[in-house]
Amino acid sequence: MNYTQKMLRDDALRGKNIVVTGGGSGLGKAMTKYFLELGAQVGITSRNIEKLQNTVKELEGETGGKCFAIQCDVRHYDQVEAMRDEAVSKMGSVDVLLNNAAGNFISPTERLSANAFDTIIDIVLKGSKNCTLAFGKHWIDQEEKDKTILNIVTTYAWTGSAYVVPSATAKAGVLAMTRSLAVEWAKYGIRSNAIAPGPFPTKGAWDRLLPGDLKEKFDLAKKVPLKRVGEHQELANLAAYLVSDFSAYVNGEVITIDGGEWLKGAGQFNILEQIPEELWDQLEQMIKSKGKK
Repeated sequence: MNYTQKMLRDDALRGKNIVVTGGGSGLGKAMTKYFLELGAQVGITSRNIEKLQNTVKELEGETGGKCFAIQCDVRHYDQVEAMRDEAVSKMGSVDVLLNNAAGNFISPTERLSANAFDTIIDIVLKGSKNCTLAFGKHWIDQEEKDKTILNIVTTYAWTGSAYVVPSATAKAGVLAMTRSLAVEWAKYGIRSNAIAPGPFPTKGAWDRLLPGDLKEKFDLAKKVPLKRVGEHQELANLAAYLVSDFSAYVNGEVITIDGGEWLKGAGQFNILEQIPEELWDQLEQMIKSKGKK
C-alpha cells in the first residue's frame, strides 16, 4: 500500500485560485505544492515575506505552476483585507480560502502569561476569523458563487488537551465557526469544512513543541493505532479533495486524519503529565533559546 501517492487526476484543480495562510512552510507548503501540481494558482501568505518568496521560487520550479507571495499578519484585519485585494488583483479572483496559519507551544497553563495565551488565540482564532470575514464578505458582496473555506483544526478541538490549552481553545472556536457558517453561508454558495490532523511532524513546528530528546521520549507514533505518523501527501490529498468540485456536497464537516489516535487517547498532549517540574524549567529555556535564533 503506497499511501504517499497522489490521489486526484491531473488538472483536477485547473481554474481554481486558492489562498493558503501560513503557506510558506510545513503542511501549508505541502498542500500548496499539490494544489499547484493539480493546476491551481495559489497565493501563500505569512509575515515572513523572504520565506514566502523562497517557497514560491522553489514550488514554481518543481511544479511549473503559478504561485504568489503575499505578506500578511492575519492578526490584523486591515492587513488581511489588503492581502485579499492583492490576491484578487494577482489571480483575478479567489475561489478557496485555506485557513492554515497557526501557532502553538506546550506548557503547563499556570506558567503562561496572559500575553502568551493571547498570542495563540490571536493567530489561530482571530486570524481565521479575520480571513473568513474578509473573503466571505467580498464573495457575498460580489455575488460570487461556488466558493470554499477550508480550516485546519485539530482532534483536540472537540476533546480538549492538557498542556496546549490556548491552541485547544482557539481551534475549538474555529471548528464552531466552520460548522456555523456551513449553514449560514450555504445560501451564498460558500461551503465550509475542516480537517483535523493527528501527528504530521514538520521540522519547525515539532522542534519547537518537543525540542531535544523529548521527541524520542514522547514518540507520538506509539500513540497511533496504525503505529506511524502521517505523511504530508496524505493530508495534501484530503485537502485537495475538499477544495475540489468532487466534494461539492460536503459542507460543515470536520474530517479526522490521524490513524485512530484520538479514539485511542483523547487529548494529544495529555501524555506530558509525565514530565517532572524540573524538566519543564529546562524545556522553557530550550524553547526560549530557539526563539532567539
